[in-house]
Amino acid sequence: MDSVTNIENSFYIESIDVNRYITREKENALSHARARKWRSTVKAWALLLPSLFFLGVFTIYPIFRSLFNSLYIDNLSTSTPIFNGIKNYILVFNDPVFWECFWNNLIIAVVTIPVSIIFAVMMAMFSNKVKHFKWLVRLGYVYPTFIPLVAAANIWMFIYTPIYGLLGYLNKDWRLLADSSTAIWAIIAMLIWKNAGYIMLFYVAGLNGIDRQLYEAAKIDGASPLQVFTKVTWPMLKPTTMYVFVIVLTNAYKMVDHLYIMTKGGPGNSTNTLLFYIYQTGFDYWDTGKSSAMTVLLVVILLAVSCINFFREDKKAYYN
Repeated sequence: MDSVTNIENSFYIESIDVNRYITREKENALSHARARKWRSTVKAWALLLPSLFFLGVFTIYPIFRSLFNSLYIDNLSTSTPIFNGIKNYILVFNDPVFWECFWNNLIIAVVTIPVSIIFAVMMAMFSNKVKHFKWLVRLGYVYPTFIPLVAAANIWMFIYTPIYGLLGYLNKDWRLLADSSTAIWAIIAMLIWKNAGYIMLFYVAGLNGIDRQLYEAAKIDGASPLQVFTKVTWPMLKPTTMYVFVIVLTNAYKMVDHLYIMTKGGPGNSTNTLLFYIYQTGFDYWDTGKSSAMTVLLVVILLAVSCINFFREDKKAYYN
């Protein structure tokens, strides 16, 4: 009996030791997992910090600073800023030039966004079908993107110049930038030329990401080229279009260099835009409070339009 009892006791002790060993190994595994997770988190934040720094300094801080400044009177008539609540916003809404700039910007956005996207899709599809010198075709389309904004504005100003400009050879009476009815369309043409090649790159990537089996299935079903585009290509490009929409929208609202070189917002205010009017108000007239209020309104407009487009189109998008 004593030997049996000793065997049972030793077995019990060994089982306790095994359980302790298993528990210790689990704790060691958990501690190693926590350490790996901590190292991964630290590494991720270390990689993000440079971008977060620039985002905070050049985007987030200016937005909140503009919001703060918009609540004060800060112009040449005051030595120190004076708090005035939302009066700057009331002043902006009662400013006819602001509304003229608003409608000009709306026309530019409504025209340039769809037209630039249409041209970009056409160029991307054409460049994909080219068998020889495909890189040269794409380079030709993208080339306007490499030209600096000021240089591009000077090129187009020369094109629009009467008598000795490129269009002047066709009709010497054309004064597109000097006529208030045609100036904004001349600016829109330049923006489309500048945007289309750049966003074509995103559509090239989007087209290359579409599964070839979808096209083979459509071909077997006897779909026409138009049906293939409307039922396969375009729906599969929805994620790309959502991203491109934001790019073209911001480009339509951030024009300063082009206007300063080509028209300075004229003739009258026929080509003036919100951002250029903000620049004029803040740096030409030194009315920081009013320009900050317009900046906040511009940010709200762009954010609202981008969010509406994202939440509306995201439901229709196909993700691989």
